[in-house]
Amino acid sequence: MPTERIWALVPAAGSGARFGQATPKQYLPLAGRPLIAHCLATLCNHPDVAGVALVLSPDDQGFDAIDTARWGDRLRVLRCGGATRAQTVLNGLREMATQCQESDWVMVHDAARPCLSPTLIDRLIDALRDDPVGGILAVPVADTLKRADAAGRIEATVPRQSLWAAQTPQMFRLGLLIRALSQGSGVEVTDEASAVESLGLKPRLVPGDPINLKVTYPDDLRSAERHLVDLSGENITP
Repeated sequence: MPTERIWALVPAAGSGARFGQATPKQYLPLAGRPLIAHCLATLCNHPDVAGVALVLSPDDQGFDAIDTARWGDRLRVLRCGGATRAQTVLNGLREMATQCQESDWVMVHDAARPCLSPTLIDRLIDALRDDPVGGILAVPVADTLKRADAAGRIEATVPRQSLWAAQTPQMFRLGLLIRALSQGSGVEVTDEASAVESLGLKPRLVPGDPINLKVTYPDDLRSAERHLVDLSGENITP
């Protein structure tokens, strides 16, 4: 039996500026609950997840209104978020390192992906538990891709073969993630996988599901609500 535990980290220090509302999108109502509560419930209730670290901005004023009693000590709230997602994740990982082993796994999941299901968590863990690097959920790109020029006209059609759209969770060992996010290579880090790639490593792609969408714009809320209804039989709520 492996001795390494599996943890989850949810960065939620952003303001959700692209959403166009004063309230950070993680606290907007979705299917009768704050958006962020859906993914927290799924992660906290999963039997293979030892605990969940939620990383908030130090001045966050929205989370205290959420009832977390149902998750008990499985949820740890860390108010050490940074100016960027990468800094928020790194700050959270450093806090986790005081109680976790470097060889423990960490699944980093977007707060704005409320439709994560237990099946997807199972799939990720099964695929990566013995992997030397780690990996991410992702889906093959289905649409034809166009590259635009400065005038907003099509410059080229980009072949979509071998292209995947990254999702979360992204699962790597704690020590590796801290090293990848700490090194100053000048590479723009847009997710945990890109940081690991900058070390010369190749994370594994694990098939995800389009339902595991990220709420970025107002229309995404309606899509997420429909998907949560479809997933209601998979025990994604407490």
